[in-house]
Amino acid sequence: MIDLDILLHALTSYFVIIDPIGTAIVFHTLTEGGDRSYSRRMAVRSVIISTVIVLLFGFLGEKILTSLGISIASLRVAGGLLLFYTAFGMITSKQIQKQCVDLQVDISVYPLSIPLIAGPGCLTLTILLFANRSIPGHAGALIVAVVISYITVLVSMLLSRHIRRLIGRTGDDILRRLLGVILAALAIQFIADGIRQLVSG
Repeated sequence: MIDLDILLHALTSYFVIIDPIGTAIVFHTLTEGGDRSYSRRMAVRSVIISTVIVLLFGFLGEKILTSLGISIASLRVAGGLLLFYTAFGMITSKQIQKQCVDLQVDISVYPLSIPLIAGPGCLTLTILLFANRSIPGHAGALIVAVVISYITVLVSMLLSRHIRRLIGRTGDDILRRLLGVILAALAIQFIADGIRQLVSG
């Protein structure tokens, strides 16, 4: 049984921090001029790698933190600060796009998977979301959310040429700043929850 509230919350969180449209714009820039088979190969490989990394962090991240003596409440505060920093950058700074000169280079791990679609902010968010996975329906909803999120990223990458032509740079700037505001609010919520747990616990 999947908890729909958790599923929707996780989907919203992942869509905001991964930003499939923005990812598609960067992906188009990195692969522009290459053939379609290269673009498809990089897109599929990067999404598979990112999905595996995120799910591993979801199920093993808390154990790693526990072995280091770090509580989930502390992680919520630290993760919230990190997410807020990411959101602040999305709102205030210009997006820097790097062009891949040699189109034969494998860019699926870097910069596509890390730090673009499975970066520190995403991994921190994953550990926080999976912290309550023992609740019935929670883990299943989160796994489905991760899979749906990265399928969306894959589709956006494969359609990146059309997306770039459709929204242009101005549209991407507006969307990125809007998502930054939403991510900032999510970050503040994580910080508030973490402080509440630290005070009560």
